[in-house]
This record gives sequence, C-alpha cells and structure tokens, in this order.
Amino acid sequence: MTTCSVTFQPKNTTLSVPSGTLIYEAAQEAGLHLNMPCGGQGRCGRCAVLVDDAGQNGSGPVRRRSTLRLSPADVAAGYALACQTVIQGDVQITIPPQEKIERRLTTDRTVADLVLPFDYDPIRQQSLQACFVQLEPPSMDDQTDDWSRLARSLRREHGFDPITPALSTLRKLGKVLREADWQVTAILEQDDESGPARLVDLLPGDRTERLLGAAIDIGTTSNVVYVVDLLTGRILAQAVDYNGQVVRGEDVISRIIYAGKNGNGRDGLGELQALVLGTLNRLLVRAAHRIKAEPSDIYRATVAGNSTMIHLFLGLQPESIRLSPFITGVNQPPPLRAGDVGLAIHPNATVDCLPGVASYVGADISAGVVSAGLMETDKLTLFMDVGTNGEMVLGNREWLITCACSAGPAFEGAGVGDGMRATTGAIEEVWINGETFEPTGRVIGGGAPLGLCGSGLISLLAELFITGIVDRSGNIHLDLATTRTRTGDHGAEYVVAWADTTEHGRDIVITKVDIDNLLRAKAAIYAGYTVLCQSVGVELADVEQMLIGGAFGQYINIEKAVQIGLLPDLPWDRFQFLGNTSARGATLALLNRDYRQRVNAAAGMMTYLELSADNSFYDNFMSALFLPHTEIERFPSVAEVLR
Repeated sequence: MTTCSVTFQPKNTTLSVPSGTLIYEAAQEAGLHLNMPCGGQGRCGRCAVLVDDAGQNGSGPVRRRSTLRLSPADVAAGYALACQTVIQGDVQITIPPQEKIERRLTTDRTVADLVLPFDYDPIRQQSLQACFVQLEPPSMDDQTDDWSRLARSLRREHGFDPITPALSTLRKLGKVLREADWQVTAILEQDDESGPARLVDLLPGDRTERLLGAAIDIGTTSNVVYVVDLLTGRILAQAVDYNGQVVRGEDVISRIIYAGKNGNGRDGLGELQALVLGTLNRLLVRAAHRIKAEPSDIYRATVAGNSTMIHLFLGLQPESIRLSPFITGVNQPPPLRAGDVGLAIHPNATVDCLPGVASYVGADISAGVVSAGLMETDKLTLFMDVGTNGEMVLGNREWLITCACSAGPAFEGAGVGDGMRATTGAIEEVWINGETFEPTGRVIGGGAPLGLCGSGLISLLAELFITGIVDRSGNIHLDLATTRTRTGDHGAEYVVAWADTTEHGRDIVITKVDIDNLLRAKAAIYAGYTVLCQSVGVELADVEQMLIGGAFGQYINIEKAVQIGLLPDLPWDRFQFLGNTSARGATLALLNRDYRQRVNAAAGMMTYLELSADNSFYDNFMSALFLPHTEIERFPSVAEVLR
C-alpha cells in the first residue's frame, strides 16, 4: 500500500498515512480537532477543509466520495469534506477555524434552584449516611480484629447490621483506625432501610459536617452536574458544558453510526465513551472545587439521559437502538461502581443509572415525568422534551403513554446552513417589519452575529410567514420589494444579516432547504403528540396543561412556536416551561428513596407507542409540513393574525 505525506496547516503538522485514509482519520492521528456533527456521514458540511491542488474527479491527491453541502464554487476552490474524502497522494490540507463550544451566558456558575416537594429527612430518606464512631482500642484483654471492632461499634451506636465492606476499604482499615486514634467516620450506603449496609469509605476523625452526592444529566447536546449536600438536600454547585461527543455527531443516530466505526485502529464506541466521560469528569472537578472539595469526596451519583447516551456512557454498543425492531441493550442498568464506569468520584461510590422505557424514551423522560409531577396530577397532561429528539408523554397519575419522534438537530442549529448552538454570537430572536421586510434581532452576548440558534430559527420562520415573505409551503417569494430575498447557491434565500454587520464577514441567510428542514422537524413533533392523543381517543383541545422540559424549551417563544405549528394552539396559561426536568428528577431520586422508586414506577407505567409502526403518524406528519398546518382551523389564533 502506498504511503502518502500529509501536511496540515495552519499547525504545519506533517505525518505519513496509507493511501485510502480519510482526511479526518489523518487529522485525528495528527492530534488535530475536526468537528463532525453528522457523525461522519457527509450530511452537515461542517468538516470542510481546503486541499491544495485538489483536482477534479479524483485526478488530484485526494478523491471525494461526496460533495453534499459543497457548492460547485466550493469544489472549484479546493474544498473537500474531511469525512468523505480519501488521501491518494502527497498533499497539504488547511483546516479552517473550528466552531468554538462556549457555554451560553452564565448558566455554568448558576446554582440550580431546587424546591423539594417533600420535607427532607436524610436519616429516613437517604441511602448514604456518615457515621462518627469512637472505638475502644484493642488490648491484651480485647483482641477483637479491626473489622469486627468497627462493625460492633457501628451496630451499637448507629444500628447498622449486617455491614459488608469494600475490599479497598478493608485494605486501609488498620492504618486509618490507628492514625486516627480510633476515632473515624464511616460512609455507609443502605438502599433498603431493612437491608444490609455497605461500607463505602472510612475517614479519619469526625467528617460528618457534610456528605456529597452528584446528580448528572447526560444530554445529547449539554451535560449538567449538580453537587448536592445529602445532609441538607441543597445543591451546592452546578457545572454545565457541551457534551464532548458533539464533535462526532449532533444527534443520537449520528453517534450510533459513529459508535459502529471500528477496525483499522478505530474504536468509535470507545472514543465516544471517552468523550462523554472526559466532559463529566471535568465538570465534577469544576463543581467540586467551587465548594473546596474533591470529586473523590462524592459518594453516590444518580445519572439520567436518553437511552443512547446511557449506552455510550457505559460503553455499551447502541447499534440495535436504530435497527428494527429498535431494542435497547438494557433499559435498567444495575447499580455500578464508579471505578468500573470510569467516573471520577470515589471509586467505591454507586453509580445509579435511572431506568428508561424504550429505544428513544430514556431515563431523562422517566426522571422528567417524576420531576414534572405527572405521578400526582389528575389533569390530562402533555409533557414534552424538545431537543434533537422530541419525546412526549400524555396522561396523568392513572395512566401514561409515550412516544418519541426523530426531530433531528434542526432546532439545535444543525442541518441549517447558518445554524449554530445557543452560544455567544447566535441570533436568538428576530422581528421583521411587515412593510419594508427589514429584520431586527437580538444576539446572545450583544455583539455582531455569527448565525442562528434554535430559538432564533423558530422566531425567524414565524416572522417570515406572518409577514408574507414565505407561503404556507415554506416557499420564499422572490418578487417582493426588497433585496433581502434572492436566489443563492442553494436556491431561494432570505438575508437575515448583511456581511458588513456579521462577525465573520459573510451574509447570514436562511434558504428554502433550511426551511424544509425546520418544517420536517416541527412536523415530526406535532405529528407525535397528535398521534398520542388519537391513540387514546382525546383531542388536543382536551389537554389541561402542557409541560415543556429541557434546556431548549425555556427559550421557546410560545406565540412564535404556535405560529409555525410546533406547539398546539392552546390558551397560553396551559403552557409551563420547567427547565431541565431530567437533572431535577435525578436530584430527587438521589435524595429520596421513595422518589427513586417513583422513577421506576413511572418507567414501568408508561406504554410505549412506536411511531414507525403506526400508520397514522405518516399522515399526520405530511399534514403538518405546512405553516402552521394544512388544516388552518386547528390554529385559530394564527388564522386571525393572517386575516
């Protein structure tokens, strides 16, 4: 096999690779960062690189398998998709500046406000206890072994019997007891009040002033860590960051595909697991240091996330999730030890992954249902978490039915030419003058814009529709008295911001292709909850409250979301935005055994409706591919605005 010399600029890094190597594989080997939000499927165009003397039709040092998302002008200029282009000769490749991942505003340092729905009693409700004991030192008259001596004191003073020790704790037992002059704090875990206790750790002296646990939400886009004082029930610190896996896929399907990329020295699953563990461990360090603690001081973690995220976190191959009949490897992982998982808390700490329901309804929804109070309400409730997937639950305390639709990452800014995450520089809201068709907008951070985030795209699409710039099919009118509408490389487009006003010096536009992606995303979500209602014989108008969870949900403008047909046309007082219900549910499960059991009960109570097997989903999806819907009478408030 021929060996090729590859030089990457601007780092001026040179290495040799076998011919036939993909550009992104060579970049990885060189230790260089390339974003691949579609997981290397060639669909997003974000991994485009500039190849010197690229040639045409494979005549140069590289051969393009696909040029999707590249215009003829891009190809002529030498651009190639790193995930779809193989190296076949000596070549120099320039990697453009990659999108920086920055946390939106100050949410990373904001301590979550958690109001407990119960009176907190750590002794009765909590699985972990910190018990201080003073032992009688051994003597010639009392030659009881160290372990029996400790167990005897814990039984007499705190009522724990029997107790099983971790091997690593046994190994240090004698040293800790003697150096602490026989005054120690035992960290004990007892999931069942009447069951055996487990000695997790032994600390010198009285260390009962606080006891730390962690609630973790592994989102497809963002990861959240709460460090919680298990003695008071308070969240002491929060840390938030983008899931490191986003560079290998912005949606779960892309990541499942990437996880299966094995061979030739590649381990896609191992790489994705390392990326999410790297993110979580950094967050644990960051949050712990804010309260002058170490991650090893955390003795229990409760983890929520969708089914794919839990599989990747545990290093379980998720391939069967996307293949018919769409089966997970496990819906309820058993309690695991942090040292086995690779989570950087105390290695003997329990990692409790909450239960999921099915392939696309995971632990984040089980936790969200409990957090949102569906297990206590008599009201007909529609609970929805909008993200790269649209998961929804309909019901009340008596019954629950759930489904998930593949909305795709359009509302996360992917699949849209000038889309981006909700970071500094993203346009998050747009208004358009109905007479001049001139837009104004609000940019995160207040500076020059870089692109459009999900809330900005919803707002923009609604304004384009209401002002008549696009019709109900999403077609852009090119005959208006404005230079904002024009024909671009990808067809009709509307210019949201001119190049001289943007951070990167390029026009920010929305194209007909972008609008079609948004219409498909919103149609999938609308069809999903419509089918849920039809399956149990209720009307959308019968829904007494609509609860919207997820980080993205709290930024949705209800009026704009209704105008495009993303949300049903209900009275506004029926909508409630609850924020991160997954993280909140994980925290409740961490603090209270009963609430942990409620999460189990919620997962077991939900009937899963597989939309791919429901013939009515396709019909409802096709009907929703219009603004706001083919049946305008379903949206009387929008019809009134149009009149």
